[in-house]
Amino acid sequence: MAGEVVAHAAEVASHGGVDLMQVVALLGAGVIAVPLFRRLGLGSVLGYLAAGLVIAPFGLKLVGDPQAVLHAAELGVVLFLFIVGLEMEPAKLWGLRKEIFGLGILQVGLCGLLLTLAGIFLLGLAPAVAFVAGMGFVLTSTAIVMQILSERGELQTPAGQKIVSVLLLEDLAIVPLLAVVALLSPGVDTDVSMTQRWISVGVAAASIVTVIFAGRWVLNPVFKILAESKAREVMTAAALLVVLGAALIMEAGGLSMAMGAFMAGVLLSTSTFRHQLEADVEPFRGLLLGLFFLAVGMSLDLAVVAANWQFIALSVVLYMLLKGGAIYGLARVLGSGNALALERAVLMAQGGEFAFVLFTTATAGGLLTGELNAIFTATVIISMVLTPFSTMLLKLVPKPVQSLAGVEKPEGLTGNVLLIGFGRFGQIASQPLIAKGQHSISIIDNDVEMIEVAQTFGFKIYYGDGTRLDILHAAGAGTADLVLVCVDKKDSATRITELVKSEFPLAKVMARAFDRGHALELVKAGADYQLREVFESALEFGAETLRQLDVDMVEVGEIIEGVRERDRQRFAAQMVGGLMAGRDLLRANAEDQARESGTVAGPSTPIIAPEEEAKA
Repeated sequence: MAGEVVAHAAEVASHGGVDLMQVVALLGAGVIAVPLFRRLGLGSVLGYLAAGLVIAPFGLKLVGDPQAVLHAAELGVVLFLFIVGLEMEPAKLWGLRKEIFGLGILQVGLCGLLLTLAGIFLLGLAPAVAFVAGMGFVLTSTAIVMQILSERGELQTPAGQKIVSVLLLEDLAIVPLLAVVALLSPGVDTDVSMTQRWISVGVAAASIVTVIFAGRWVLNPVFKILAESKAREVMTAAALLVVLGAALIMEAGGLSMAMGAFMAGVLLSTSTFRHQLEADVEPFRGLLLGLFFLAVGMSLDLAVVAANWQFIALSVVLYMLLKGGAIYGLARVLGSGNALALERAVLMAQGGEFAFVLFTTATAGGLLTGELNAIFTATVIISMVLTPFSTMLLKLVPKPVQSLAGVEKPEGLTGNVLLIGFGRFGQIASQPLIAKGQHSISIIDNDVEMIEVAQTFGFKIYYGDGTRLDILHAAGAGTADLVLVCVDKKDSATRITELVKSEFPLAKVMARAFDRGHALELVKAGADYQLREVFESALEFGAETLRQLDVDMVEVGEIIEGVRERDRQRFAAQMVGGLMAGRDLLRANAEDQARESGTVAGPSTPIIAPEEEAKA
């Protein structure tokens, strides 16, 4: 009965060839699944994949043709790489050449060799078939890895850049792999193929030259003209035209669409219109990339999986372990630490979307049967589905113990000033003390890397965790006149303050506060003095604003001092009555805005949202 209702609704919703039921199903699946999975800590990628499985032909049957959706959604990967390219200036990309062509080639070559041999000797595949299956699995999913790195904010980190470099090389590798598959296909005329190959090389080179020429000498003048027209929708259309046009040119040359978009992004990374382009493309990128993950989930043929589950299960485990192991070993040999090598191995152990292209080409050439294509495709998709789970398991791996080589622990320090935390705040706070030169200052921190860097600038920093009582004793808190708590973690700052005031009551504590709520916590913990980390800089910023508006210097000083005094009064009120006390002392602009607009501000209108009160 339910199926009949759904079918009837789909029939009613279909107008002029546009099946609204499928559109609603795709959008609804993403809207429901992604927030749920992210709330559960499972990530958006897994949410999309799961949603795709639910609405697939083997689930609720709300979408009839997953492959058509997948082809359209590949534009999400294209747009994603364009945005990545916008962040990669040519000089930056040149700096990664060793990673792209060195690490990338080594990884692709080693993993391809291992997976091919595994296919021959462990899975019983013919050599040519094993090569296609193995090399298809070598091509990591750019979409999944990029999305995970983006959500974790690691795209621009050194480790993230290495992963991006390898992904770029793998995108390039699809071109020679397609050529090799054509050669391996039965019944290929080698003479014709050689001629076609030379023609293909020429067309590919022409495509690259065209994209470079347009990116360097054509696009900026065109965007300048469009910007002067002040037609926002035209700028958006032009941004999409650039991305899709570059992708089309590269595809016509037999190259990767994603690579074309990436090149266009790199060429425009130094353009004055870079940020405008990114803003225009981003909404489409997010929507289409989500659609891509949905389509991958929908493409999993459960009937094929059920009929060949033993072979597929063995293939997934074998390929992921071998590929991940090879990546880990290579990373370790090239000098990466255990944690970074393991993370790279887990992130890149799956197959990717370019495998579908390779398998389809091999099937068209008679190298793979339709059944083998479906089996290998299912193997890749399952590995993609497993990747978010694998990354979650990384959290269970113990974090590496910091090497204390070259750093010194505190022992019997006797400085009359103890500074805890030598980050950006502590470094500045130390300068007046050091400049005075009449006080002995001891400094501890628990960041080994920062200590090593500080030593190169002539600082003597001891390694120690200020939240531990034994470290405080060793660092000389018992003999210190002042303890400066400059750590950047709220809980740690409060804990240190409580410990010092409890165990060393003669020492005065001056603490760095994160926000107003934290400042109140520190005072209650016993801090003799606290300062919100942005308070003075924000006041100076406001004072300079007034000076730029030609306000008299004397008046500026009076205004700033008035703000300070009202803040002191408000803070004193909050110590007694909580965060909501003293709100009448906070100057707000609602009444002024009401007068200017000719309306009357209601007396009950809140000056500041309660949830933001602690930050003010």
